[in-house]
Amino acid sequence: MAGNGDFAAKYGPWAFVAGASEGMGEAYAREAASRGLHVVLAARREERLDRVARAIRSDFGVETRPLVLDLAAEDLLEQVRGATQDLEMGLLVYNAASVSVGRFLDRELADHIRSIDVNCRGPVVLSHHFGGLMAKRGRGGIVVMTSGAAFSGCGFLASYSASKAFDLNLGESLWAELKPRGVDVLALIGGATNTPHTLSTGIDFAALGAPVMEAEDVVREAFDQLGEEPNWIPGEHNRQSMGQLQAAPRRLVIEGMTGTNQKLYAFED
Repeated sequence: MAGNGDFAAKYGPWAFVAGASEGMGEAYAREAASRGLHVVLAARREERLDRVARAIRSDFGVETRPLVLDLAAEDLLEQVRGATQDLEMGLLVYNAASVSVGRFLDRELADHIRSIDVNCRGPVVLSHHFGGLMAKRGRGGIVVMTSGAAFSGCGFLASYSASKAFDLNLGESLWAELKPRGVDVLALIGGATNTPHTLSTGIDFAALGAPVMEAEDVVREAFDQLGEEPNWIPGEHNRQSMGQLQAAPRRLVIEGMTGTNQKLYAFED
């Protein structure tokens, strides 16, 4: 693990954290600040965003810039470029996610489209913009949050599962392309994590029967692994269980993941 000075020299002076108003995104922003980076915090909820930004300035003595932003907006690039053109961005964390839980046909089409916009279009837009600037400077880092749901189809999470598979492949592809240009990329494959956003989906962690990670622990592993492998699964228990999933016949994994989701979200047959 690199020291904070080395981390800031490689990935500073500014970090852009998408989805930073609470939970995992807030943990990413705080961890980046603890390692000496100034932070742009982007999310839709202005009051929560301002609260997090003030706390980070107070706790770590770095600069923060809250940016009220809908990551599904058609003019996403224009908004981001206008709000950050005076900053040197050395780190991008795309943590934001839109989760459409339920039977595919029971959810409105707009819910699925939003998942695609936030989970797929968003990271492509921001990675292309900031990644290009980083590559010109010859240094920087990008973390793309994905999920164990990326490893197979998952009934009751169809759009989310598909979008996280996109994110996994995007992150790994960028790792291969940008590493020779001095930019480190990591696809972070998260497991069950205790965050307000996850809890808001109605998930029943008790039905999981496995350890649930805290956001701060996930984030520390992500930053410690940035620059090492193309992807990383935080938590030893997650690495073991996801490794077993990858080795099993795909049909069984799909059926198993679907059955697990049915229990976690209490869907009736």
